[in-house]
Amino acid sequence: MIARLLPALALALGLVAALPAAAQFGGPVSGTPTNPVPATATADELELQKALTGGRIAGRISIPDERAASLIQPEGREWREFRTTVLSWVGGIAVLGMLGIVTLFYLGKGRIPIDGGKAGHSIQRFNVLERGAHWMTAGSFVVLALSGLNLTFGRFLILPLIGPESFAALSLWGKFAHNFLAFPFALGVVLLFLLWVKDNIPNRLDIAWFKAGGGLVGHGHPEAGRFNGGQKMVFWITVLGGALVAASGFVLLFPFWFTDIAGMQVAYIVHALLAVLMIAAMIGHIYIGSAGMEGAFDAMGSGQVDLNWAKQHHGRWVEEETRKARGAAAPRGARAQGAD
Repeated sequence: MIARLLPALALALGLVAALPAAAQFGGPVSGTPTNPVPATATADELELQKALTGGRIAGRISIPDERAASLIQPEGREWREFRTTVLSWVGGIAVLGMLGIVTLFYLGKGRIPIDGGKAGHSIQRFNVLERGAHWMTAGSFVVLALSGLNLTFGRFLILPLIGPESFAALSLWGKFAHNFLAFPFALGVVLLFLLWVKDNIPNRLDIAWFKAGGGLVGHGHPEAGRFNGGQKMVFWITVLGGALVAASGFVLLFPFWFTDIAGMQVAYIVHALLAVLMIAAMIGHIYIGSAGMEGAFDAMGSGQVDLNWAKQHHGRWVEEETRKARGAAAPRGARAQGAD
């Protein structure tokens, strides 16, 4: 059990160490704003700083693109403050918080077993198309998450360990992966929405599921259909959050196609904040679907789940599938009886 927790604890300690460094690099989280001009600033730098208090600083150009005339813009400093300070703290707290929650839950609760053990009989939960769409989205998201976290924490966590040349190569390939995997991720989000939206409409069962703690706390397992309240929440986080992350990411991937520099700065803020919050949510989802619950991984592994597991966590869905199977078998039995 300790061996399983070592990677999570190592990442947690690394992020804790990175947060003070990130704050030092970008300035304090709150309080009075810092002076971006150092004490050793030259006369030209002081003049630029004085001019900047009155608005943006622009030069004169002879090329048609007038945007190239902007030398400094006040919003750029605000964006830099967000990227180097606010994002580091929000991302660190979100990821560390979720890692801490799942670690404490595993230590206190352990792996949730199948009541009564395995039945030895299985039922199909997801078909090939559903599993393919899920793994395309999930695989893309993992690489996007790791490469994105590297942009925020890599300088403090990875650079000291592997050196500047290796870190530069890692970041370059991570950038390529981040850019190109955005497309299968967006396609996966669309496919998951089309495949599962009909089964993820909230209903009264979900309210009861959340009141009972989803069976994760206390005793007993609340009734649930094909997807329980927690899975529906993950679904809408994936669909709505993923759509906004993808849309804002495409704005950044194709600079100045859709908006100006101010719009791109807003897109970056939306993209980064939603991304780190989604990463935190998916850590919990991955935990429950693997180490946290016996038999859960089979749903997206083989697509076949143990019957006792299905009855325990999705009893209403098993009843519906049983009625469908009986209804499909009845006409065949009637035809056979008529033939006799």
